[in-house]
Amino acid sequence: MTSTPGTAPGTPPGGQSRLRRRAGTAAVAALLLAGIPVGAAVSADAGTPKTATGPQGQKLTVSATTGLDPAQQKVRVQGEGYGLTTGIYVALCKDNGDNRVPSPCLGGADMSGGSKTSQWIVPPGDPYEGDLAQAFGPGGTFDVEIEIAQKGDGLDCAEVACSIVTRADHRAAGDRTQDVRIPVAFAGQDPGDGGGEGVDVPAGTVSYKSAAEFTTAGKPLDLLLHPDSKKLYVGADNLPDTADVDERGLHVLNPENGASESWISQAPGSTGALRASAAARIAGPLPGDGVVYNYPLRGVGSAKSGDEAATGVWLAGSTITDIAPGTTPGTVLVAQGATLSEIERATGTATRTLTLPGGTQFAADPERGALWYTDFTAGKLHRVDLASFTVSGSFDLPGGSGGMAGFTETDPATGAVWVGVGRSVLVFDAAGTLVKTLVGKDLARDAAFDTASGRAYVVWQDGGDLSDPANDNNGTLTVYGTEDFAVAAQDLSLPGNHSQAGAASLAVEPGGATVFVTSPAEGKITKLVRQVSPLVTRAPADLTAKEGEEVALTAEAEGTPEPTVRWQVSTDGAQTWKDVEGATESALTFTAQDGYRYRAEFRNDVGTTRTAAVKLTVTPATGGDTGGDVGGNGDASNGAGSTGSDGSTGGDGGTQSSGGSTTGGSDSTGGSGSTGTSGGSTGTSDGSGATVGGGVAGGTGTAATSGGSSLAATGATVMSVTLAAAGLVGAGVLVHRRARRRTEGAL
Repeated sequence: MTSTPGTAPGTPPGGQSRLRRRAGTAAVAALLLAGIPVGAAVSADAGTPKTATGPQGQKLTVSATTGLDPAQQKVRVQGEGYGLTTGIYVALCKDNGDNRVPSPCLGGADMSGGSKTSQWIVPPGDPYEGDLAQAFGPGGTFDVEIEIAQKGDGLDCAEVACSIVTRADHRAAGDRTQDVRIPVAFAGQDPGDGGGEGVDVPAGTVSYKSAAEFTTAGKPLDLLLHPDSKKLYVGADNLPDTADVDERGLHVLNPENGASESWISQAPGSTGALRASAAARIAGPLPGDGVVYNYPLRGVGSAKSGDEAATGVWLAGSTITDIAPGTTPGTVLVAQGATLSEIERATGTATRTLTLPGGTQFAADPERGALWYTDFTAGKLHRVDLASFTVSGSFDLPGGSGGMAGFTETDPATGAVWVGVGRSVLVFDAAGTLVKTLVGKDLARDAAFDTASGRAYVVWQDGGDLSDPANDNNGTLTVYGTEDFAVAAQDLSLPGNHSQAGAASLAVEPGGATVFVTSPAEGKITKLVRQVSPLVTRAPADLTAKEGEEVALTAEAEGTPEPTVRWQVSTDGAQTWKDVEGATESALTFTAQDGYRYRAEFRNDVGTTRTAAVKLTVTPATGGDTGGDVGGNGDASNGAGSTGSDGSTGGDGGTQSSGGSTTGGSDSTGGSGSTGTSGGSTGTSDGSGATVGGGVAGGTGTAATSGGSSLAATGATVMSVTLAAAGLVGAGVLVHRRARRRTEGAL
């Protein structure tokens, strides 16, 4: 949405012309409709129409809510019981949940009086009643039509949950009492379904999906997942549109469900007196539990879950622009513009100070005794030796001069420094050589590293200005290998995550199964969980069996969530397939039927993977040559240990398994005590018997074979169950381990 200069918010047009009044008030509404929050839950069952009840008993009814036309759908919206002292907006918006401003919304204020994408309802006699807004009827009622679409103005209801909402207009932006919402779904969606993960993606594909949204920590500015206590620490500022609560401070959340465990809102100011303070940047963890953090403007504090207030010191000089663990316990490194200091946390005394040519942001690499200081204005990256506290090198940031400042982070495993500048990430090795430039469609805002798996996570934010064709209001999470910089997971869209209200940050759980990403503009933290499409780790192979013989096939796969399996059969050469009834285990046992093909299909929420089709060849149960003075060859069609025999009465026999193959040998020499070898097995004859795997015809001989079967002297076949052994397919679920600069160092 774009705004038009005109009347200031809430200012009656006075003596201005009707046309100018229309443009000015429309601009106000257009600007503020981008953040319409929503309220009460729906009371009706799925279907149309639906009715919701608001916090003050308001009733909102929408004529159609499911199966809506994605291109355009006209819906009727009715309300009753709304306050006659507060104006409201009616619009389709991204639903961010209770007590949170949705953003974006479809359309804006009606600048011409002809658009129906949103409506403005005001009390009777309101200055804006007429061209732009209509008045409530008796009892706070209204009856309007709006035209909605699945996608537009930075909103895509195929990706996010959308609702038709009412909320107080821009003159009472913090008033949550008028918030009412009704979820809607367009054709091809279930109510509340924001699309879905792809099906039939490549086997072993890694991706992330939203599992929860936490709105219990105000406007989140920074994150740290404590390595010992496993608690999620959130540095936060106040979110203006959440009623009258001042949410500034350090919040401690349960990472499983986002429940608030503690909130430290007070910290000592310049005089030492406690005051409400935001937590701007988290330096790192304290042993066991708690963190050290910076609070505006020059405060360095520490607190842990359960504390009533933070302890801290107030520094002299200018505003703190970055903070990290120091080189010794009890110290921190602090940037105050281009001045770098190491200070004692207990007293605030600077033990060492260095003034650089310029810069505001840094990343420490204690493993290699280095610190990287970024000057985005001049396009320079300075290396500081932590032992001598001197500049040991300066390097150019290609395209970085005057570029939008993003982040500076070091990879603990390699010593490489990653610098986000505008829509690029510049990667320098530990010596300061530029080795890679990663280009994104959004603004690079933060990075975290996983040393165990060699993965780097980068969060990118949209610019948020929809008048710029490059912006769509949606950010992105990307994952790369830190050695080859190859994409290590599918890019994930972050709807509504834009930079208009602050930079996003992220934290990664050791192992990479969970990632937390902040959205300051929406006042929320999104919990993302890793998914892996099924990858076959054990597959059956083609085999040959006797008619009527019982056959067993085995297949296995791994993935996240754990995939389910179902077996399928084809009777027409793999042209068509149907499920084998009840076959949902890793092993399938059945009676052999010639020419049939079988496969296992594995599914989870990410995708579907199938094994290669297994061809089953069936041979007659009995038969063979009559007589013969030489033992026959074993069946080598499908496996090791297959031993054949050709006795005086005929008939083949043996045991098979999917693996290597062994062929039975022959021996034309008979007589007492003669032996024949068969793939390492030995047959013996007493002069009157027949050997298996090589020997002369005779009477009642016996033979032992390594294949594991015995044949009677009559030559009759003795059959066993055929097990299809599986070939192992190289597989791996990516396992990540987070270790970024904020978790390094002693505090």
